[in-house]
Amino acid sequence: MTCFKAYDIRGRVPEDLDENLSYRIGYAYARLFNPGTVILGYDIRLESPSLSKAVSEGLRRGGANVINIGLCGTEEVYFQTFSREAQGIGGGIMVTASHNPKGYNGMKLVGKGSCPISEDSGLHSIRDLALSLPSSFPQEKDQQPIGNEETVDIDKSQYISHLLSYTNPLKLKPLKIVVNPGNGSAGDIIRLLEPHLPFQFIYIQDTPDGNFPHGVPNPLLPENRKETSDAIKLHNADMGIAWDGDFDRCFLFDEKGNFIEGYYIVGLLAEFFLKKHPGEKVIHDPRLTWNTIDIVKREKGIPLQNRTGHAFIKERMRKENALYGGEMSAHHYFRDFAYCDSGMIPWLLVCETINATEKPLSFLVQTRMEAYPCSGEINYKVHNPQETILKISNHFSSLNPHVDTTDGLSLEFSEWRLNVRSSNTEPLLRLNIETRNNPLLLKEKTRELEQMIKASF
Repeated sequence: MTCFKAYDIRGRVPEDLDENLSYRIGYAYARLFNPGTVILGYDIRLESPSLSKAVSEGLRRGGANVINIGLCGTEEVYFQTFSREAQGIGGGIMVTASHNPKGYNGMKLVGKGSCPISEDSGLHSIRDLALSLPSSFPQEKDQQPIGNEETVDIDKSQYISHLLSYTNPLKLKPLKIVVNPGNGSAGDIIRLLEPHLPFQFIYIQDTPDGNFPHGVPNPLLPENRKETSDAIKLHNADMGIAWDGDFDRCFLFDEKGNFIEGYYIVGLLAEFFLKKHPGEKVIHDPRLTWNTIDIVKREKGIPLQNRTGHAFIKERMRKENALYGGEMSAHHYFRDFAYCDSGMIPWLLVCETINATEKPLSFLVQTRMEAYPCSGEINYKVHNPQETILKISNHFSSLNPHVDTTDGLSLEFSEWRLNVRSSNTEPLLRLNIETRNNPLLLKEKTRELEQMIKASF
């Protein structure tokens, strides 16, 4: 049961997650949530169809009906779940491992209205019920599925219309954009959007392929950015977009081919919304914060910090009725999207901002990058993450930093701050550092923290 994380299910196949466990998860979900009908989808990974089939069987055995929409992005499951609530849809399950390495898989679960299911709202209850089932389960022959399954080639026109509702295509001007789905399925959605937009899209790595011939689709890894960057320069494009495997995140590149940290896009989108809706709340994670807080307060919004993780951010957004939420990992959440994250809405809004300001993307983020330079997320494999975090805390305690433990450990000083935390989905220690307009201090502190962490290997 190690695949049950804080806000989703993630593990190696078949060591941590197999068809038997997937069946049990589906059954437990149906029994505990009584969803009526469940939207079920899966990503491009090679194991996803078989795991999805097992989940469906478990759901139906537990009494739920299933609408299987097949290969899709996570946000498509979210959309079909919340937009069809009046039709009796009571939940959704996406079989995906997002950006994890090849050989991993997992699930993201939502309830009625795409309300997130985390460890605080039922995920571990599903785990406990799945674990408690007898060893003969699901092989018992006297138990037949109760629910029905409908496999459909879903009409995506309503979803496409919803995406386009965040901007006005008639006011957009032509842009040349490199798009890199990373051999996931984001390219299919770009092709559906393309006839409605005045943009020229240049496609790379757009053939869906679970073998991931160009590497796992995770643009947070620097080695996965070169082809997008090179294509921007080759085609003299205005910007570039790359997605992770289930395209609930998008990563942006400026017209020079430079990768833009998701942190600065959070600030850009917060500004976009607050200029139209001042006084609204914006949720952000604790890893990198100063730029976001500065912009939100400047635009007369209310910044609220929350624990990292898509389910936790969504839960807080619902509680606060927040207009927008953003994580530096490039998850962006929207109230009008049932508080869910989307990898399509952000780049549409950035394109509108480029058009409205008549400024390139590099200009839109340059001032903020200079004001609050950051390290980007640095990952380490350490023997004992908690011991390392305690070591860092003790090392800086004599300097009397402001301490925050919303997620991991955040230490804030007058001119710099850090956040260090254990990953919720991978066996990694994650470090983020930022400063106030001081790139030399950033390098110095990054070097100091790296030496300290590497001594724990």
